[in-house]
Amino acid sequence: MLFMVMSTPRPDSPSEMRGKQTAFWDWLEPLRQNGTVKAVHVKTGRGLFMVLDVDSHETLHRYMTEWADRVPAAMQVWPLIEAAHQEAIARAGAQKR
Repeated sequence: MLFMVMSTPRPDSPSEMRGKQTAFWDWLEPLRQNGTVKAVHVKTGRGLFMVLDVDSHETLHRYMTEWADRVPAAMQVWPLIEAAHQEAIARAGAQKR
């Protein structure tokens, strides 16, 4: 199951958060290596977008909690599907016409 999560950290002073930010990147790296995290893009200013591939909503919840333990933030979540799936639907529908 693919999800895109956008974080908006609390408005703490960035210099006060450096240690927690380092802990976040250390936590993230194994998830990148094992393929759970498909993409990470940092927003200009603060926060980031991350695409995760997880097996359940509970796993997503666990990762988001671990993330927030390292960098407290408000998060928005979008469920995603692979583009190839939608393309296949569009092509099958076009052939029926």
